[in-house]
Amino acid sequence: MAEMSDSNLDKTTIIQQAIASCCGAIITSLFVTPLDVIKTRLQAQSNPFPKGKCFVYSNGLMDHICVCENGDSKAWYKKTGHFKGTLDAFVKIIQIEGIKSLWSGLPPTLIMALPTTVIYFTCYDQLSEALKSRLGKDDEHIPVLAGSLSRFGSVTVVSPLELIRTRMQYRKLSYKQLYTCVSSKVAIDGWFSLWRGWTSTVLRDVPFSAMYWYNYERFKKMMCKEAGAHEPTFFIAFTSGAASGSIAAVITLPFDVVKTHRQTELWESETLKIPQRDCTSTWAVMKKIVAKNGITGLFAGIIPRLFKVAPACAIMISTYECGKSFFSHLNEKMDQHT
Repeated sequence: MAEMSDSNLDKTTIIQQAIASCCGAIITSLFVTPLDVIKTRLQAQSNPFPKGKCFVYSNGLMDHICVCENGDSKAWYKKTGHFKGTLDAFVKIIQIEGIKSLWSGLPPTLIMALPTTVIYFTCYDQLSEALKSRLGKDDEHIPVLAGSLSRFGSVTVVSPLELIRTRMQYRKLSYKQLYTCVSSKVAIDGWFSLWRGWTSTVLRDVPFSAMYWYNYERFKKMMCKEAGAHEPTFFIAFTSGAASGSIAAVITLPFDVVKTHRQTELWESETLKIPQRDCTSTWAVMKKIVAKNGITGLFAGIIPRLFKVAPACAIMISTYECGKSFFSHLNEKMDQHT
């Protein structure tokens, strides 16, 4: 099994890995976005969002905080409808509003998600290769180290862009206004202010990544051995991705709850001009949530998170592995012809 991954990587270039991860990201978003659009619409039906309030929207690759506006609001929370459940919502949205409504908000969220995913997956593969030559091919620490470092890197690179994107999203700024806004923020609060919210993202994403890749590589190796396969089939990659994503999602859920809490609080303080609480550290937010809702408050939304994370991880990794396998065989054929 290890030979398969190594040979696949030896035969794929960094550009091919980037293309494979880009295709995986687009396919994942196309499948997962409708699930989240329906979830948000059902949520808005039972508990309508007031103006200026926030909700979290996901395309399967990353979360985005959205602010509710008046009449001209985005489709996923504007029309509440009368839905009896998930399937009913799915059918009615297509019938009444057209199939495009299921992908509300996808283009702007993809702009952020694609570079993050490409950096993350290509870095993981490149780091794995570098670590294998140092630690040996079968060292169990490799997925943990490569997963943590690649996630840390992608979060750090994209964090200022995320801040800029959110400002553009709710203020409809031109690029000149955006430049003025960002430069004045840097002048007042310093360069580090562009990485606001970075800590809570790292605390959630780095442990998630370490657990995800460790379990994924283990499940993949185990299933390949059982099936007598030299390389993971689509089914093996899909199943391993879903299982490892679910485990990581459950364990890191408290950090996800904290991140969402801090993001929505920040948004509401800026849009509704609500003065921000002093509660800034992750630990302080955790204590506040436990005091208000008990320990179960830290595991709020576990079912929706699993419904979102499991298919997203499964689709992303299986399409990525298939992409790499395709390029590997293509390169092999080209080598034979030369």
